[in-house]
Amino acid sequence: MIAGIDVLRAPLQRSPDLVLFRFAAMRSVGHVSVSVAMTSRKPFKPTKQQLIEAAGKTVPDVIAPNLRVLFCGINPGLYTAAVGHHFARPGNRFWPALHQSGFTNRQISPFDERELIRLGVGISNVVLRATASAAELTREDFSKGGRLLAAKVKRYKPRIVAILGVGAYRQAFDKPKAQVGQQVDCIHAARVWVLPNPSGLNANYQLPELVRLFRALRANAEAIS
Repeated sequence: MIAGIDVLRAPLQRSPDLVLFRFAAMRSVGHVSVSVAMTSRKPFKPTKQQLIEAAGKTVPDVIAPNLRVLFCGINPGLYTAAVGHHFARPGNRFWPALHQSGFTNRQISPFDERELIRLGVGISNVVLRATASAAELTREDFSKGGRLLAAKVKRYKPRIVAILGVGAYRQAFDKPKAQVGQQVDCIHAARVWVLPNPSGLNANYQLPELVRLFRALRANAEAIS
């Protein structure tokens, strides 16, 4: 139950390589369907048409109760939404930073993202819908996303929430002076870290600096485990 809406996750198709889910929001009147990205277990490169059609789609969370760290991107890009896996665009530094900081013992492919659950790590987003650029998101998108993320944290109880984008955290949680690093405030009982956006388009932070910050987060997560 989120904001008075019952959210049902029902499988539409199942095959060894493809799973398609429908999120159905049921109100007292009417039925609302939310477009959700297809998820394939086999890596593939989306076509131009698939990228166009990815706008507005969502990507299923990688989440479970009591995670050590729940990473939250700003929102899915079109490439990520088209393939149905987080941080999937070539050049994104999330997966290299995760590995080189010691969260994983090898660099995991976005298509194998579910392996993170057994490591106590998950992935979500502040804003759920995919856009070509985060610049397309509105203040209301972030405000709503912050409320939904807080509800998710209350439900799943991760020890740490790591938001990958200082601007997203500032807007979603009304913290205009927030900086990269551990925050004073919590989201319910979860500690909050703000890390740079790992997109390859973020020239302010190169991979070595991202690894240093991810490593500091990992040390904190291990200290409170």
